[in-house]
Amino acid sequence: MDYVDCHCHVSAREFEEDLEDVIQRTRDVGVKTLVAVTEEVGEFDRVLQLQDRYPNLVAPCFGIHPLQAGGGSEQRSVKLQDLDAALPMFYKHRERLVAIGEIGLDFTPWFAPTEQDRDDQMNVFIKQLNVAKELQLPVNVHSRSAAKVTIETMREQGISRALLHNFAGKPSVALEGVKAGYFFSFPPAVCRNRQRDKLIKQIPLEHICLETDSPALGLDKHVRNEPRNIVLSCQHIADIKGLSPQTVQLVTTQNAYRLFPSANTHISEVV
Repeated sequence: MDYVDCHCHVSAREFEEDLEDVIQRTRDVGVKTLVAVTEEVGEFDRVLQLQDRYPNLVAPCFGIHPLQAGGGSEQRSVKLQDLDAALPMFYKHRERLVAIGEIGLDFTPWFAPTEQDRDDQMNVFIKQLNVAKELQLPVNVHSRSAAKVTIETMREQGISRALLHNFAGKPSVALEGVKAGYFFSFPPAVCRNRQRDKLIKQIPLEHICLETDSPALGLDKHVRNEPRNIVLSCQHIADIKGLSPQTVQLVTTQNAYRLFPSANTHISEVV
């Protein structure tokens, strides 16, 4: 049986030094697809190079994240001009993309303190939702401190296929997403505390996917996360739902390929 990591950052600099080893460990635990999201236009070429290098593993997504690099290690709220260089790339490489992502909203007060910041994020989000609709692609979505408005916006914009990654909204908000047909994924970080157990319990397994968000959101926040840690998310969800890990693995993999069908076709073509 196979795993699909529905949201990871394999093009991140943290993996540059030992990527071959990381990939080997990923394959050793049975991960068959890495849905590789991007956060800014500088990563787009890198994720395509990784697909060239690992064609039966890496499934690329292009997206402009609601938070962008500021000065030094600082992050700032996204501006419309951050999208300018990305838009032509979405169309140029449309045949290679499995989704548009990582896109979304991040209304964490210190990142988006002003109404202008939140408006800019919303404009960038909606523009990318429109690209996804035009290209008939699903979206891979970030919704920190903005769970309700993110789901409402996607519903208003007529989005039918979406993954809400590392979702941390209320169960009642998640169930609105379930009604809209959306999927939710949870990284190994959920094993650190029990805060999201109630949420995970209430979302039907048919709407759950697995992710690592590696190199972030691992079991230990001070240690680099890797896609092989998908097994931890699987086990945790199985424990909460009183199911076997094999059942969770099977259903989440089916969900992933239903949500990202071109990730599956792409693999069939290569094998």
